[in-house]
Amino acid sequence: MKGTGIIVLCFLFFALANSAPGPVLDITKQKLRAATEYYILPVFRGRGGGVTLASTRNKTCPLDVVQEGIEISKGLPVTFSPVNYKKGVIRVSTDLNIKFSAATICVQSTLWKLDSFDESSGQWFVTTGGVEGNPGRETTSNWFKIEKYDDDYKLVFCPSVCDYCKVLCRDVGIYNKDGKRHLALSDMPFKVMFKKA
Repeated sequence: MKGTGIIVLCFLFFALANSAPGPVLDITKQKLRAATEYYILPVFRGRGGGVTLASTRNKTCPLDVVQEGIEISKGLPVTFSPVNYKKGVIRVSTDLNIKFSAATICVQSTLWKLDSFDESSGQWFVTTGGVEGNPGRETTSNWFKIEKYDDDYKLVFCPSVCDYCKVLCRDVGIYNKDGKRHLALSDMPFKVMFKKA
């Protein structure tokens, strides 16, 4: 009887291990790792380059997250910090912080967050100035996810760090405004891939 219990426990362990979300892979099919720098690049060619920072919307700070206008530009590298940092591997459908590895003139952090609703454009823009870690109600705007999208990936805003909070759940896409390709919530996802910096 004791042996049966051990078999059941082993089965449960393997079932739980197999139910963990799959790892996110870079363009060389290596697993994305926390605290490692990557470029976020578009899958489709001819529609701009990698992701970077820019002052937009008639404000200097905080800097917004935008796509480079020139295809050959890789943008700025970012690091990913999953909600469960001990795991080390970045997994799909898992809350994570995204932070540019760059110094700026702004006193705010370069950590991504969802900005307040922009009345003039009717958009939710992705900006910077977020707080790293500390998952909960006060930080819901700072958490993003990477989801599978066909054979590639997309960025999603749908934080699950607060069980009782009502949150938006939308894909992150591209919104053209004043000659800039802003990252903003959209029904048309921005199809991306990741390259180690």
